[in-house]
Parts: sequence; structure tokens; C-alpha cells
Amino acid sequence: MNEMYIMTLGIHFLGAVFVFGTIVLNLLMLNIAKDLKSYKRLMSIFLMPLSATMIALAIFTGVVMMAAKHLDFTIENIVMIIISLALIVLEAKRGKYLKYMPLKQENGLNIYRAFGSKILYIELALVVAISIWMWII
Repeated sequence: MNEMYIMTLGIHFLGAVFVFGTIVLNLLMLNIAKDLKSYKRLMSIFLMPLSATMIALAIFTGVVMMAAKHLDFTIENIVMIIISLALIVLEAKRGKYLKYMPLKQENGLNIYRAFGSKILYIELALVVAISIWMWII
């Protein structure tokens, strides 16, 4: 059982790194986007599924670790669950805002860029804060 926990802890760490990398990739792609139509296509085909998969990886490995610890709820686990839910909600808001953004709207990409950057920086701050807290403990 201990080997499974140690292996899952390593995968969970990689999942957190991948979530961080995905958020940075989303920020980069948002900043270099030229027009709203191509950005919407890139988001729907590649970036949103990638973000969802990376968040799911971190959540799944966290669930396996909790099961290995016999569902021992500590304050760290509760905070990670809350942050995971926050990441899911923020990604859903970002995706919904982009989905209903009219393509013909003047400065549509700039309007979305302001909203999307705000959401992504909040996500980045959450991931960095929980990662630093876990590395200190």
C-alpha cells in the first residue's frame, strides 16, 4: 500500500506541474492570438480539453492518494478539494464566456483577452499558492 501511495504522490506532483504548464500555455496562446475566430477554434479543439484533462489528472491522483490514506480528511486535503472545484468553475466560466462571444463584435478578442487573462492569473495564483504550501509542509 505504501508503494502505491508513493507512486501516486509522484504522479500527483507531475499533475500539478502539468496544470501549471497548461495555464501558462493558455496565457501564452491568449496573448499571441490574432483573431477571435481562430482562437475559439484552438480553444475548442485543443486547449480546453487539455486543461480539463490536466485538472482531472491532478484530481484523480488526489482521490487515489486519499483512498490510500483511508479517506483521512486533513485541512490540506480540504483546501485542495476547494481549489480543484474553483479551477473547474473558473475554466467553465472562461469557456462559456468565449463560447457566447460574438465573432463579429469589434475588439472581441481584446475584450475576451482581458477577461480570460484575469481568470487565468487567478488560476495560476491558486496553483502556485497551494504548491508552495505543500512544498513547505
